[in-house]
Amino acid sequence: MPKMEETGAAKYYQQARFGSMDVSIELGRQHALESLESFDDDGRMKRSGNMWTASAHIITAVIGSGVLSLAWAIAQLGWVAGPVVMILFAFVIYYTSSLLTDCYRTGDPISGKRNYTYTDAVTSYLGGVKVKLCGFIQYANLFGVAIGYTIASSISMTAIRRSNCFHEKGHKNPCHVSSTPYMIIFGVVEIIFSQIPDFDQIWWLSIVAAVMSFTYSTIGLALGIVQVIANGGISGSLTGISIGSAVTETQKVWRSLQAFGDIAFAYSYSMILIEIQDTIKSPPPSEAKVMKKATLLSVAVTTFFYILCGCMGYAAFGDEAPGNLLTGFGFYNPFWLLDIANAAIVIHLVGAYQVYCQPLFAFIEKWASQTWPGNEFISKEIRIKLPVSSMSYNLNLFRLLWRTAFVIITTIISMLLPFFNDIVGLLGALGFWPLTVYFPIEMYIVQKKVTKWSMKWVCLQILSMACLVVSIAAAVGSIAGVVSDLKVFRPFKSSY
Repeated sequence: MPKMEETGAAKYYQQARFGSMDVSIELGRQHALESLESFDDDGRMKRSGNMWTASAHIITAVIGSGVLSLAWAIAQLGWVAGPVVMILFAFVIYYTSSLLTDCYRTGDPISGKRNYTYTDAVTSYLGGVKVKLCGFIQYANLFGVAIGYTIASSISMTAIRRSNCFHEKGHKNPCHVSSTPYMIIFGVVEIIFSQIPDFDQIWWLSIVAAVMSFTYSTIGLALGIVQVIANGGISGSLTGISIGSAVTETQKVWRSLQAFGDIAFAYSYSMILIEIQDTIKSPPPSEAKVMKKATLLSVAVTTFFYILCGCMGYAAFGDEAPGNLLTGFGFYNPFWLLDIANAAIVIHLVGAYQVYCQPLFAFIEKWASQTWPGNEFISKEIRIKLPVSSMSYNLNLFRLLWRTAFVIITTIISMLLPFFNDIVGLLGALGFWPLTVYFPIEMYIVQKKVTKWSMKWVCLQILSMACLVVSIAAAVGSIAGVVSDLKVFRPFKSSY
């Protein structure tokens, strides 16, 4: 009897022991599976983006300061050419962006090797000297956009100050305000936000910025409609600004060409499309399919807004349409609404600056880590616990110093060249053909193995050459504008 009890106890002990081991093994397997599920197929943390977050990123990048110059651009081209050119640019942007989305993965659209950046895609498909050329153009353009957004934000901040001045002292008072202090304020804010380590972590900033862009675009549209009603009719002409009283024939040509650059800049986002696509969660469906939907939605929404804002601005002011709709003081009242619109512009540009600059930050930091792999100054992360919450922040000294230096340099250059329209037109012209048209078409031809001299190949080349002509013409017009402004400009003494 004691033996039986002993045997039963031993059996129970063995069952309990091995049963607990089975549970431990199962829990270990479950933990391993959960760990694997938190990573994507390339070993990076699982991406969580979708069509809506990608659309927010695109809208943040696209509906930027460019929308404010569209009334002026349409004033140069007129009621016929203005809207037609905008629709043509929208079509080209959507088509070439769709080609570019297919280049995110090399080979299979579901399991092929990922290209994390625009330059990575060019490396995979084209290689050689085109990679260096693409990298230089892309990052130079991103650097230029940072300058353009610093200028635009300072103009909006000075507009708030001037709007309140006009309200207090009357419209005849010049109310001159220096833009330099406001550029410094914007630079300090960007230094802080630039310490956000990765593109994927600024999704909330993009959503806030996208809401702000709709806010000021809607206000500009509403003020334009009110002004048209007050005028008792629509201003403007079929061919744009009149030669003679307002501009000479030569100026008309330069301004019309610059208008092409302004419209191109208003749509430019292709240079960061691959980086945005890299935030989308893994298939199914493929990232390319999701990105194409996001691109269609974003381009459709922005084109609708652009045509409304540009056309209503031109309808309200005709040949006198200001270079910046909300800061050129075609509108004076209600002053508080103008203040809200300009504040929304500044908030939007804070986010847009990061959307454009994060890919440049990532490129330089990746290059530095590959060049000096064992350097602790570059690679060491210092974990800092935030006092206000349970969260922590990884501080990297190289990231802190390099990104701060970048913002300081762009701010100083902005103080030297505060010409909004000319800079916008030049940036649009320089980036449009190579980044939006040429490289996407060339990569698509390689990926889809499009036969040389086939009908499709010829059509793609015709599109590319036509866009090259437009880019060159727009660049010439914008350079002429910069040269004209430099004749009367005094550095660090700019005021509005």
